Amino acid sequence: MVSAVIVAGGKGRRMGLDINKVYYELAGREILAHTLAAFEKCAEIDEIVVVTGEADIERCRSIVRRDGIHKVKAVTAGGAERSDSVYNGLRLSQGGIAAIHDGARCLITAAEISAVIADAKSFGAAALGVTVKDTLKSIDENGMITGTIDRERTVQIQTPQVFERDEIMRLHEAAQRDGLKVTDDCSIFEHYGKGIKVTKGSYENIKITTPEDISVGERILALRRERSEKQV
Repeated sequence: MVSAVIVAGGKGRRMGLDINKVYYELAGREILAHTLAAFEKCAEIDEIVVVTGEADIERCRSIVRRDGIHKVKAVTAGGAERSDSVYNGLRLSQGGIAAIHDGARCLITAAEISAVIADAKSFGAAALGVTVKDTLKSIDENGMITGTIDRERTVQIQTPQVFERDEIMRLHEAAQRDGLKVTDDCSIFEHYGKGIKVTKGSYENIKITTPEDISVGERILALRRERSEKQV
């Protein structure tokens, strides 16, 4: 059994919004609605747990009812940090495998979810990622370039990030005890010496973070519709 934990508790500050950004509309539907639809469509996903702001729980449930997202088993409140929110979601999940995903990364496809789950089953843990396109430089505290990072061996990690549920829960508990602060779940695995397979992702799987991302996301959806129409 595979559980999806959708972390959807963002504040929307960088979007210039006074609401949680996942409830902002993209192409006529809430960002979170697009995300939930992809996981509902993925055959490998057995259940979905959504972690959102406490004040947004009923709003999330209304989207689930309206769109017929039958795989959602629970909607719960997040914590002070992202890692707290993930842990809250994991506690309510029941699958042996957990696919942890950012709710604002709403252009994920069912095929990409399936691919990263397959790699996690083979390698123990996996995360979607894409190779970087630009030349990357390291800098010092004064903003001066100190070196060039090998682009061929550098990836931009996305979500879902997929793990054995019991193991990622245990490592989250260890991170809490050790005071470890991280921005994603792969970082917890890395810190405790665990290996993670990178599954080839898509440059379309962007995270909606700034107002400019809305325009990009709408264009991606339009291109997908055009490709779909050509195949019919």
